[in-house]
Amino acid sequence: MDRIEELETALTIVSATADHIQVDDARRLTGPGLLWNKPGTVMDVFFTEIDPSRVSALWEKNARRVLDALGWQDQDLTHRTFTGGINLAMSAPMDQLYSAIFAAQTAWHFCAAELLGATSGDFDQMVADVKAVMVKEANPRLIELITAAEAHGVDILCDDDEISIGHGTGSQVWPVDALPASGDVDWSSLHNIPVAFITGTNGKTTTTRLLEAIARASGKVAGLTSTEFVRVGDDILDRGDYSGPGGGRMLLRDKRLEIACLEVARGGILRRGLPTRAATAAAITNVANDHLGQYGVNTVPELAQAKFAVHRTLVEGGVLALNADDAYVRAEAKNTLANIWWFSLDRQNDLIRQAREEGRRCAYLHQGNIIFFDGSSERNVITVSDVPLTMGGVAKYNILNALAAMCLALALDLPFQAVRDGMAGFKPDAQDNPGRCNEFTHNDARVFVDFAHNPHSISAVCDALSGLPAKRRFIMLSHAGDRSDQDIRDVTATALKFQPDVIVAAELEGYLRGRALGEIPDLIEGTALQNGYRADQIQRARSPSQAAANILDQLEPGDLALLLVLSERDAVLEMLGA
Repeated sequence: MDRIEELETALTIVSATADHIQVDDARRLTGPGLLWNKPGTVMDVFFTEIDPSRVSALWEKNARRVLDALGWQDQDLTHRTFTGGINLAMSAPMDQLYSAIFAAQTAWHFCAAELLGATSGDFDQMVADVKAVMVKEANPRLIELITAAEAHGVDILCDDDEISIGHGTGSQVWPVDALPASGDVDWSSLHNIPVAFITGTNGKTTTTRLLEAIARASGKVAGLTSTEFVRVGDDILDRGDYSGPGGGRMLLRDKRLEIACLEVARGGILRRGLPTRAATAAAITNVANDHLGQYGVNTVPELAQAKFAVHRTLVEGGVLALNADDAYVRAEAKNTLANIWWFSLDRQNDLIRQAREEGRRCAYLHQGNIIFFDGSSERNVITVSDVPLTMGGVAKYNILNALAAMCLALALDLPFQAVRDGMAGFKPDAQDNPGRCNEFTHNDARVFVDFAHNPHSISAVCDALSGLPAKRRFIMLSHAGDRSDQDIRDVTATALKFQPDVIVAAELEGYLRGRALGEIPDLIEGTALQNGYRADQIQRARSPSQAAANILDQLEPGDLALLLVLSERDAVLEMLGA
């Protein structure tokens, strides 16, 4: 049994239970997140028939008692209520996060006993058990390095296996069980590099890729994390969903790296927090209904709160680039004191006008040009028609992504010429931006492939392509089974903005998530019929690749096809010669 497994299984703490109370496993928080910017632990408690204020009061009392008994008088507590439950968190030293889980479980043991009138365990013995784990987990050399790194003004990144100080070209990495004394570290060789976080419901991958292209155009060695891979320059370090803190640490520890562009998704923020507290800039592209119902994030405003966790990573004077056209972003922005650079498709947007009047930086679209206001004057950076990503200006969502990337690039102190060169050279194809409205030609028809999967992203793509001329229009639709019937109907109705002549409903056999075969195509077909389509306009396919093949077989010169591909992406792209 290795050390981590031994720590994870060191204690089993049982609490009183009831049908109307459910408790998720406590998890370690290693960086800034939804609740705060402290390391520690959080547990999610779901309940009915209980006043949340009673739960929070019990938590404050019992968790404080546990912390004090452990000698953690300097550690803090917080909580967040949501419909149907509460998040309960305590901070802890960075070398005691597994012990913190047991501390939180101990505190909850006494909360549950009071709530349910159950007999509680022996407090002194339970605290002694946690203290025994603390002794095993303690790493005084790590705490010494954290203190020294803070004194030297350089970032430190921690995980179960490695500790690193500095970023990229200014970083050094050590095994967690072989750390040097702070006096033996060559602090003069360690430094941070410009780091940008990009989050949002849609557009974050494209914005991250575009920012990296701009950084490359400046001559810097740039790298990115994403939901698909971690890359430095042209070297892919690993493939997979690396939109969490693990991907960030992998990237920031590469000695070649000079600028970091980190895509961060909701899941990573809520599970573990963000990987650094030393970001130069961050952007929130938008907030829309997607992936609700986890970790107590049940509404779109609550999702906005989670996305805004990136503001907690910013260094003093760091820039938060925000979409002034998004209602949820605008609303949540009132709760941050960060240095905001607004961006918008409309020069007359009220927040853009206010920023200009107050001499604050902002960016916007005006008369077909992407403009940056530097606090005193406008700068015409590039014409939209010269940015291939915008498809001549019809892809409004990609104009917003370009504005976000420009704000980040300038906040990272990259030159305007690099912004122009990066935007002009970045193509909406399978090479530069795979899966995001990639265009192909098949039998003299235009074929677009996009991985859009929620109403917001599908609406944006369909709105953009609905303006393109076509003899006939084809669309391929499929949905994962873990969405509700209404969600599937809504997404289907949104896709019909494309005004297709032919709809092909594809089965996603690997994503049924408990549904029966044919159930989702039935919902797609029923929605299309309710929206005025004839039965002979609706086709079915056993898989996305079969659906794509069926559409390609029917295409004639002048036709237009949109393939919304959620699985079998490589097979579909191979058909198109990508």
